[in-house]
Amino acid sequence: MRKIMSRAAVLTGIRQMEMRDIPIPEIGAEDGLLKVEMVGVCGSDPGFYNGKTKVPFPLIMGHEIVGRIEEIGENKAKVSGVKKGDRVVVENRFGCGKCKACIEGNYAQCVDRMGYGVYFGCDNPPYLWGAYSEYLYLPPRAMIHKIGEGVPLEAAVLTTSVLGNNVRWLGEIGGVKLGDTVLIAGCGQQGLAGTVVAREFGASKVIVMGTSRPFDEKRMILAKEFGATDLIYVDKEDPVARVKEITDGNLADVMMDVSGAPSNMEISVDLVRKMGTIVTPGLYGPHFAAMDFDKVVQKELKICGALAQSYHSNEIAVKLVESRKYPLEKMVTHWFELEEAEKAVLTTAHELPSDVNPIKCVILPNGRVE
Repeated sequence: MRKIMSRAAVLTGIRQMEMRDIPIPEIGAEDGLLKVEMVGVCGSDPGFYNGKTKVPFPLIMGHEIVGRIEEIGENKAKVSGVKKGDRVVVENRFGCGKCKACIEGNYAQCVDRMGYGVYFGCDNPPYLWGAYSEYLYLPPRAMIHKIGEGVPLEAAVLTTSVLGNNVRWLGEIGGVKLGDTVLIAGCGQQGLAGTVVAREFGASKVIVMGTSRPFDEKRMILAKEFGATDLIYVDKEDPVARVKEITDGNLADVMMDVSGAPSNMEISVDLVRKMGTIVTPGLYGPHFAAMDFDKVVQKELKICGALAQSYHSNEIAVKLVESRKYPLEKMVTHWFELEEAEKAVLTTAHELPSDVNPIKCVILPNGRVE
């Protein structure tokens, strides 16, 4: 018998979350329904929870998604190349399919873009617009990628919004190529994924900047395991002097800042070579990064904003995850049941004590999958 309700953790207001039963919509020829196996708690989710980012209430959060196709319309199945029972990862954004940005494949820049975990409330059909829920609605334009059965859920959940992001940021936007020196400021999940991607795109040196504090200890160890050639502890070392030392004065070809610290962007112009590239996916909120734009001009630097993944970058990410070349699942440090979703968000925000400093928290909406 088909279920008619999905249990979900619903954000009803700022710092207010409760469990609710949400109607499961009827599925037609063009759409589908996903049974969510695991959802990652993004670093942006605490901002939604704390009211730092305006969102519609009531809201089901969750946009880092892996699950199994529960229902799929005939047309949607043909377009997406999936069938009932397939394990898939789902992109967090999709566009109208008609505007210039969508036609060029840049649907993250669609003015009418849609997506999961932030765009729509759950008080109107089709309700299930977030993965802090047993089930997720798949609209006609949902971007779905089949992923191998042998991939651990903890690695699969990182495919799109973590690894796929970095394939686009460093590969497509940053243009990392064979022999490059890549500098990554920040050793969280995005910095760790960036380390993997830089190596895969042929970088001969990958330098990761973090701190010596306990907060970063496991992250820096993983950075080395994922392919970092050099580590810089910014609380103990001068980053500019160290980069000069590591590169024999040549500096980095490409730098990516995923630290969220304006100070890293302020010194970025001294960390990259002439005609080098600075990629900045990190958001700084109200904090202003005061860059020396005279140096930007004199060194002919490229500064590139970077928002999200692309379909192509996710296809590459799927292949990389399926290769099992890197133990990506080691980034997951904390697991929570659906009823513990609020605790998962607070742990990600470092508001709750934990024996292990969190790198990645995940939620299992349907319990542990054996």
